[in-house]
Amino acid sequence: MDPRDLWAESLAGVLARPVRSMLTTLGTVLGIGTLVITIGVAATAANQIVGRFDALTATSVSVTVPTPPAGSLDPALVQWSGVDAVGGLAGVETVAALSDPEDTANVQVRTNEVTAPGTVSGQTLAVVSATADLPAAVRGTIASGRFFDSGDIDRHDRVAVLGDQAARLLGIDDVRTAPAVFFRGQSFTVIGVLGGFQREQRLSAAVILPPTTGGDRMGLKDVTRVLINTSLGAARQVARQAPIALSPGHDKSLTVIAPPDLSKAKKGVQGDVNGLFIVLGLVSLIVGAIGIANVTLVTVMERVGEIGLRRALGASRRQVAGQFLVESTTIGLLGGIIGAALGVVVVVCVAGVKDWTPVLDLKLALGAPVAGALVGLLAGLYPSLRAARMEPVDALRAPS
Repeated sequence: MDPRDLWAESLAGVLARPVRSMLTTLGTVLGIGTLVITIGVAATAANQIVGRFDALTATSVSVTVPTPPAGSLDPALVQWSGVDAVGGLAGVETVAALSDPEDTANVQVRTNEVTAPGTVSGQTLAVVSATADLPAAVRGTIASGRFFDSGDIDRHDRVAVLGDQAARLLGIDDVRTAPAVFFRGQSFTVIGVLGGFQREQRLSAAVILPPTTGGDRMGLKDVTRVLINTSLGAARQVARQAPIALSPGHDKSLTVIAPPDLSKAKKGVQGDVNGLFIVLGLVSLIVGAIGIANVTLVTVMERVGEIGLRRALGASRRQVAGQFLVESTTIGLLGGIIGAALGVVVVVCVAGVKDWTPVLDLKLALGAPVAGALVGLLAGLYPSLRAARMEPVDALRAPS
């Protein structure tokens, strides 16, 4: 039989029962469509997550400085002026040094020097010292007053800035009256309240002193951490260069915390989503294959007389098997084409609703119809072989 005749006969067999063929194709449509939607949405979501990766995390670098042993005469690994060298690195937007040792993490802070009997003596807060660029480094905002500047630092002024939570605990909501806080027998004038912390939220419950004042009166002389904000994409490079700029020759002693690799995050997200939903697509494909096999087998049983007549007129077993195999493959191919088209449309619609950029793999869109045809081919093997094994006499005698 000429291949064109075989294709024409098979197509006529599919179109002879359009409703049944359409319902049979639906299983493959769902399977292929689910696969395309799953992989397309997963790729789009992974790309979007990386594209909108938390800018704070992706641009934040922290350097931890070990505290010198008690009584050590060795100079500190990082000087307060060392942040200037980091600020000159390419990609660095803001940088601030911080001194927050454990011995000042729980300090009794009061708003009055004299404690009346029966009243709360104060609040337990952290006391730290930092450079003047701390608000930018923690991406915070001044809720009231101002932050200390280079003049306050140079003059060793006894001023303090409260985190917004610390200010609420102490009942300070307005710094225009120059309120004072007292701790460890000393008083400090509150000149501002810092809030809106996007980094180092724990500083919202802290008292922040200028580095010179903190060193003179609280022993906060050594830098314990350096907070760096970089431009997007420069964090890992800055993480390699910052320790050298802060402490030349001793950079290996510093601990750097840098954001993770974005490409790994993208692959991880896409892999997790794919692994979860591809199983659903495969189940749908299996259901579709079973449907094609079942309908093809029913078609064979309904056309026993036709099969017997073809065999009696000289059709070979191979030609009979080929006809039914091409029919099932055609159904699978149609399901693959419709499913791939439907999947692409759904991915684009989801991306449009979410205001995302759709990511579609051309190989997947073109390979989906082939996968559908393969499903139809495999599903039609048994019914086709059963039709081919029928003897012409038995087939003609069977009720049609």
